[in-house]
Amino acid sequence: MGKLKLYTDFGIACIGVIGVVKVKTSIYVDRELWEKFKKYAMKRGVEVSNLLEDVIRDEMIDEALESTSLEIAGFEDYEIDFQPIEPKEG
Repeated sequence: MGKLKLYTDFGIACIGVIGVVKVKTSIYVDRELWEKFKKYAMKRGVEVSNLLEDVIRDEMIDEALESTSLEIAGFEDYEIDFQPIEPKEG
């Protein structure tokens, strides 16, 4: 039986068995792009699946940061009122 571990991901706390449950999936990707991506992963010395997971996480983090920023700042639009000034010569 595996050990239980507390871990967090994207600010969500979970308790589960050490290790990650993976799923096998199929996606349609431009052939040339996929070949370049596989070569890129090989050059970096990482598995394609791990690199793809990193890309997905990065994309999700951007979304999470944006929504968190909106929650902190509020959903209102702000207008800044200022008078432009002429730069000093010198």
